[in-house]
Amino acid sequence: MDLFFTGGLAILIIILLVLFFTFVPVGLWITAFFSGVKIKISTLIGMRLRRVVPSRIVNPMIKATKAGLDINIDELEAHYLAGGNVNTLVDALIAAQRANIPLVFERAAAIDLAGRNVLEAVQVS
Repeated sequence: MDLFFTGGLAILIIILLVLFFTFVPVGLWITAFFSGVKIKISTLIGMRLRRVVPSRIVNPMIKATKAGLDINIDELEAHYLAGGNVNTLVDALIAAQRANIPLVFERAAAIDLAGRNVLEAVQVS
């Protein structure tokens, strides 16, 4: 009886660990942490619950942080949920910063959500 209980408990723990690591993108969190992006694991879990692919938000956030942009992860997620292209938006903000073009996040997001390619608009300017 004790052997059956111990074996069943071990299998239950293994199943719970597999489910945890399937649902929580620990690898992405580690990548973000060592890239200097401060993000909580609970934020990543929240993204999964809202059916947002965390890598589509975190990878552009890493790029923005490395470029020295001050962008909030919630702004990026809201833009993604509104149907915007987060990666192109961050690329446009980086290009605008390097070209000394004053472009704030809200304006770039509005251009992107209007259906225009904000990166092309910055490169033409």
